[in-house]
Amino acid sequence: MRDRYALAWYATGAALARTGDEMAGPALLLAGLAATGSSATASALLAASTAAAAVAGPVLGALLDRSARPERLLAGALAGYATCLVAVLVCLGRAPAAVPLVIAAVSGPLAPALSGGWTAQLPRVAAPAALPRATALDAMTFHMAALAGPALVAGAAMSYGSGPAVLTAAALLALAATAVPRPSAAAPAPPASGTPTPPGRLATDIGDGFRALVRTPVLGRVTAASVVSCAGQGVLVACTPLLGQRYLGGAGYGALLLAVLAASALAANALLARLTGQPAPESVFRAATLLQGAALLFAAAAGHPAPLVAAAVLAGLGEGPQLTALFAVRHREAPPRLRAQVFTTGASLKTSGFALGAAVAGPLADASLPGALLTAGAVQLLAVAVSAPAGRSRTGRSTAPRPPRAPGGRTRGTPGPADTPVHRPAPARPRPPGRSSYRDADGAP
Repeated sequence: MRDRYALAWYATGAALARTGDEMAGPALLLAGLAATGSSATASALLAASTAAAAVAGPVLGALLDRSARPERLLAGALAGYATCLVAVLVCLGRAPAAVPLVIAAVSGPLAPALSGGWTAQLPRVAAPAALPRATALDAMTFHMAALAGPALVAGAAMSYGSGPAVLTAAALLALAATAVPRPSAAAPAPPASGTPTPPGRLATDIGDGFRALVRTPVLGRVTAASVVSCAGQGVLVACTPLLGQRYLGGAGYGALLLAVLAASALAANALLARLTGQPAPESVFRAATLLQGAALLFAAAAGHPAPLVAAAVLAGLGEGPQLTALFAVRHREAPPRLRAQVFTTGASLKTSGFALGAAVAGPLADASLPGALLTAGAVQLLAVAVSAPAGRSRTGRSTAPRPPRAPGGRTRGTPGPADTPVHRPAPARPRPPGRSSYRDADGAP
């Protein structure tokens, strides 16, 4: 019962924190536009916080790994994030434009606490046997937040204005700070050193985290593929207003496609969590990414609302299990002392990939909307290729180095010239009665 309570507490806090984060971006955009009348200033607020999050993720992860009480650091990050949102709202229209931009940039390094930093604490909450199901539940909170966050922003902004929308996001983040993950008795985490970290030692830990991503084959492949896949997702999100305008009757209706995608991803993860025999996460990741690529290619060919909505459903069916599989690989492959850093670094890299895809999508969509969607589908297929295991040739035969040849002939079972016989012991020959031999079973003296 205590284990279930700890997991429920974890999921509740994660849902609150991630919903507040999903609200923060759109709410800041609306508040910046309402206060300054400039779309450039509004988008600059979001860009400032996103860029800072991409840079500071590894540092936050290293601090979480070295903290004896990481839940306190998470609570402080959430409280700081909420405070920065309120400060940006207060300064908009009342201070020079650079002031809210700087505050938004300060809030950026705290954002990875909501994604990678929070998920890295899951082994402290769930027992090893329950970790796959708990990972699926954790991934579901992302899609719940993606579904609820924009809807709450729209409701608050339409009813009360953009300011209350920002305050609602800050309130959810502050409430989540009181529900940070608490260790379970079934899954105690090894205590960290808890000692102050010299700058040089912190830099070494950050380097160790990057080396763990690069030198662990499965972790490196899946991380790189997730970054590439996020670039394709960024292209899709940037295209949704144009899709809504062209096929659904208005640019604002493009958000409905994101809601359909999030609902489909949530349903897929709910089904995945109920499976008794969990498939290998690497296989799930590749299949889910391939499904997203097929959905985007289908969306590029769609000329009617119904096929477009169907493509969004297919993309969600791939996006949900993909995120679950990514978390499962990280939990399995990340070194325990670097787990938080692996998660926050991976989240930061994905943020960078998403931002790059969204930036490229603008010129592509202006030139050709189907061409932009085809590009997004091709990027997802590239992510499938990046995630494929190495050491295979085109024929499917292993290209790994062969073992060295045994003395006296080639290795058993490997091809070779006819004049290099396989070294194989000959069967023992019966000795004639009454006669001794000084030769062994191979006939050698």
